[in-house]
Amino acid sequence: MRRLLVATLVAAVSAVLASQALAAGRSITVGDDFYVRKGDPPTVTVSKGTRVTWRWRGRDMHNVAVTKGPARFNSSFKETGSYSRTLRRAGTYTIVCTIHQPDMTMKLEVTR
Repeated sequence: MRRLLVATLVAAVSAVLASQALAAGRSITVGDDFYVRKGDPPTVTVSKGTRVTWRWRGRDMHNVAVTKGPARFNSSFKETGSYSRTLRRAGTYTIVCTIHQPDMTMKLEVTR
């Protein structure tokens, strides 16, 4: 009986943690010469610990590169696919496509 109770408790905790991990994500489209269409520069706000995924949807080659912010990261140059990063440091990130900057830029606000 005790083993069954422990197994049930472990399964319940695992399910809760898995659902929180799935909910803590944000997707951003990488189109031909834009990241997000709204704003100047477009701004996306996420909470600290969020996994952000950039998904290529255009036909041209682009990348994701932080030029200013609390942490630096960059993707490879791609025409298709995706790039993900879990943001663990709060602050404002300036992100550009190094091929198409300054026209292709965005801000990423990471809140505590």
